[in-house]
Amino acid sequence: MPRQLGDLEDAVMTRVWQWNRPVTVREVLEDLQQERSIAYTTVMTVMDNLHQKGWVRREVDGRAYRYTAVSTRAAYSAALMNEAWSRSDNPAAALVAFFGMMSAEQREALKDAMRIVLPNLHGASELPSDEAADEATRERADEPTDEPTGEATEDPADDADPEAGR
Repeated sequence: MPRQLGDLEDAVMTRVWQWNRPVTVREVLEDLQQERSIAYTTVMTVMDNLHQKGWVRREVDGRAYRYTAVSTRAAYSAALMNEAWSRSDNPAAALVAFFGMMSAEQREALKDAMRIVLPNLHGASELPSDEAADEATRERADEPTDEPTGEATEDPADDADPEAGR
């Protein structure tokens, strides 16, 4: 299971992910030095540690190594979320609380993701319409749970007649 990267590890990996190509310690060092004072040996040690932890692979290029990310930032973020979720004693309540913390932009990203994932879960051949995805979300939200859901939010769509327009 992945551990969260430290601050310097994250700063290094951010560059490796953004550049999306093999990079040297010198390239990362020069970019980091625009933000902070840091030694070559420090960056070299961090990149070696990232290699040891399996976050980057490296290939010899002359007298240096070129480092490449093993996975994407999205995969890293997903693994962290999955690890945190799997540690919960009540995964459904954890998800409800997590969804309640989301910004409007994050909720839109979640809806977009669900449009992609739902057909794969249900074996449908087409992506669901916005209305179908919203209805599925409302149906799951209406399912009873034994856990408190936290602060209630009002959605104007909840007041709409579900049969209207059909």
